[in-house]
Amino acid sequence: MRHLKRTAKLGRTGQHRNAMLANLVSSLILHKRVTTTLAKAKAARSVAEKMVTLGKKGTIHARRLANARLRTHGPGNTLRKAERKVWRLEKDVIRILFEEIAPSYKERRGGYTRIVKLNQRQGDAAKIAILEWVDFQSAAPITPEAKPAEGAKPADTKGEST
Repeated sequence: MRHLKRTAKLGRTGQHRNAMLANLVSSLILHKRVTTTLAKAKAARSVAEKMVTLGKKGTIHARRLANARLRTHGPGNTLRKAERKVWRLEKDVIRILFEEIAPSYKERRGGYTRIVKLNQRQGDAAKIAILEWVDFQSAAPITPEAKPAEGAKPADTKGEST
């Protein structure tokens, strides 16, 4: 019987599915937004929310559990010291999860992610969705000068008529 076994199979073996979901959640942590199929987004949502819950605990044991689930590995000895430092700041998924994402959800009790449904994919008509963090404020907010608001008109030049 299948009582209380509601894991989405996604047409993959268990190991392949776990690796795919770990990669998807790692990409979500790294890029803050991922576009994928609706079924994969729904399956990855629970993994991502459990990782944020571990991140909110902030203990060494929680870091080890998150590292085991996401299967992240450092660059090892292949990079120089300066390159390892850059990797840690920009691409270390566990550090980003525990030091940037989890503290921003300290007061929230759940529902850290959102799924936004999009159109169907052209090639195979698969339902596409965006998986993203809810109310995530990055450490470096985008300034209005860097990115103009949608619908903003370019600066008018005086003396020219259209």
